[in-house]
Amino acid sequence: MIRRIKPMSLFRILAVVSAVIFLLSCGPKAQKPLSQLDTPEHHTSTGIRLLQQQKLVDAGREFELALGLDPGYAKAHIGSGLVNACQNDFTGGLAALKQAEKHVRTDEEKIFLRVGYIRVNTMSHAECLHIGTECKPDDAWLKYSEDAFDQAVLIDPKAAAPHYFMGEAYLTALDLDRAGRMFSRVLDLNGAYVKEADDRWKLLQKIQRAMPGTKTGKKIALIERMTRADMAALFLEELKIGALYARKTPNPFDTAFKDPEKAGSASAGRTGAADIANHPLRADIEGMIRIGMRGLEVYPDGNFRPDEPVNRAAYAMMIEDILIRISGDHALATRFIGTPSPFPDLRSDLPYFNAVMVVTSRGIMEARDMMSGAFLPLEPVAGADALLVIRKMKEELRY
Repeated sequence: MIRRIKPMSLFRILAVVSAVIFLLSCGPKAQKPLSQLDTPEHHTSTGIRLLQQQKLVDAGREFELALGLDPGYAKAHIGSGLVNACQNDFTGGLAALKQAEKHVRTDEEKIFLRVGYIRVNTMSHAECLHIGTECKPDDAWLKYSEDAFDQAVLIDPKAAAPHYFMGEAYLTALDLDRAGRMFSRVLDLNGAYVKEADDRWKLLQKIQRAMPGTKTGKKIALIERMTRADMAALFLEELKIGALYARKTPNPFDTAFKDPEKAGSASAGRTGAADIANHPLRADIEGMIRIGMRGLEVYPDGNFRPDEPVNRAAYAMMIEDILIRISGDHALATRFIGTPSPFPDLRSDLPYFNAVMVVTSRGIMEARDMMSGAFLPLEPVAGADALLVIRKMKEELRY
């Protein structure tokens, strides 16, 4: 016997079906591709390349286009998370990675996701490497990164990306030994990130030779371009220039009467600079201004310009000033004037020629380009190179 559906039941069924269709229509719709290359894979690949070039806006656009074509494309979500993190939006970065977790399918996507977690965690603590910035002891981010790394290499022990970015995480944590092991493993795998890992490995070798003795020294070692403020911290923290000058230079007692007001204003003039009031390294800068090192003075306009990069010529002048003041040999300031230049890119009439000759004749600094013998005086000073010079300075002073 055939049962008839009551009118009210039929109405309810139609209502439920209509509601389901309506809800589905409200979800993210995949756009139709406009060409053969208009695919989520192509846009994501382009976005990753742009991200490596630090073109964040362009990379973000590519990931959005990929998600427009396929809202469930995991690698595009991960890419968006990395863009957010690069723009200091770490909450948005982690949210995008959480979204990607819902869609990862292949081993490649799973590894890419875990590398994403390592990178976002590392970027969220990158400010801890800034000199003058003290982060609260918090190893949770590093533990999360290590967990993500373990999961990635469990999927593929020969995947280079997890090792490389875990090395970057250890660098951020100033754990140079474990960072070195990670970069060494990337070189052994001889796949992706070989050049980047080789550069990092060479940097770590240089840092080990420099042997920074303080936490600030380790941070300085990772700086690509030293600034005047960084140099102030370097001389005070690593060379202990204040104590060194106190021991090595005469400090005669001056018992002559001085007007208190004039004396106070003179002291303020020695330590004051108009542009350092809110700088995190203000104490180091003021300490160097009091010492009065050549090359780290206040400019005639009253500014110190703490974020101005220091080149090799200026650094040579600073080291020359230390040698003169410690040794008391003021003849060093003119010793090489009138002598021919051994460097093809350095004229003997340049104001920093004598300083370059003083430091290179002692082996404290050397030609930058060994093939041509060029000194490259205007090249910026990297932190690891600055530390190597400081180590050689210590050896010179002991001798």
